[in-house]
Amino acid sequence: MTSNTRREDEQPPEPTSLITSFPKDAIFDILTRLPRYEYSTLSLVSKQFRSLVRSPELYERRSLIGVTEPFFYALFYDSQSRNTRWNILHRKANGNLRLALIHSLPAMDDYGSFVAVGSSIYVFGGSDDHTKYRALKIDCRIYVFGGYDDHTKYYALSIDCRFHTVEHLPKMPVPMSNTIADIIDGRIYVIGDHYYDKSKKVMLVFNTETQLWELGTIKPNIEFGYSPPSSCVAMADKMYINDYHKSYVYEPKKSKWEKEEMLSSNKWRNACVVDNILYYYDYFRGHKLRTYDSKQRYWGTVKGLDLEELVPKRNPHWIDTVRSYSGKLALIFTYEGRTPYYLWSAEISLERRQGGEILGKVEWCDEV
Repeated sequence: MTSNTRREDEQPPEPTSLITSFPKDAIFDILTRLPRYEYSTLSLVSKQFRSLVRSPELYERRSLIGVTEPFFYALFYDSQSRNTRWNILHRKANGNLRLALIHSLPAMDDYGSFVAVGSSIYVFGGSDDHTKYRALKIDCRIYVFGGYDDHTKYYALSIDCRFHTVEHLPKMPVPMSNTIADIIDGRIYVIGDHYYDKSKKVMLVFNTETQLWELGTIKPNIEFGYSPPSSCVAMADKMYINDYHKSYVYEPKKSKWEKEEMLSSNKWRNACVVDNILYYYDYFRGHKLRTYDSKQRYWGTVKGLDLEELVPKRNPHWIDTVRSYSGKLALIFTYEGRTPYYLWSAEISLERRQGGEILGKVEWCDEV
């Protein structure tokens, strides 16, 4: 005797769809033409879809036919859930940019430094009580190092942005906090405070090719201030570091440290580099998008923009995050007015003219 009722502990069969009955090559041809931000949603449909969108073959085909998309990844703090989650800022069919939550990535400590390398994002631990989100331009992988408390002071992992998977790396050889990082020639330079002695600055080097930490630490032979390092950028094969008061330069090829007095004349932070020019948003002195040419040691501003008129007239909360995005600049603003804040983004293209003048043009600006 048979029964049509299913036992309570039995799992229902996965739903079938017309597309999964196609040959595998045909499925890949369809998926390669879909925007990549849709893959996270497709992965929730079934195990088969999850396997397809995480297949290296899919990304090889996208590369072969020239279907590549730059993405802007952002780690946002949600005051309601008290978690920080990864999001993608992607372009919709109508040309507008919108944020999409990456469901498959776990909540993560937001006290970190993040470095994009090829198909990876590296994240290094640190702390900044004022920063409740981090944002950066990404290709495919995120690397994460260190953390804020005893559980994460040796923290090291990478996130593959193609498949949104997490891989743990060898732990940091020295516990660190207040870290910042960037990459030069395949090596990530991480500088910060020693976790147990905040008066000591330490630099570690992670080799992205061997996926190992290099032996020893780099001890700056220059006197830093007591403030923790706040920002850094890699520019012209040098590391430029700011600690709220002074700016410093480290040249790995010569193992040479020096102070940069001209760079110190502006209190830059949350900066990025495009074509060896540093960019940062100066909210406190006239809403200017400022530039620094390290070769000429010259400060300038991006012409043709009125950023004070660009942003909505709301109460600003945090308005100074600038990141490079396919040769353009992405500005992220947060404003009070919703529960608890809402986000506003602008995309700015750049044109460098003879004589060094840089013009900016707002390509898009709206709430995301």
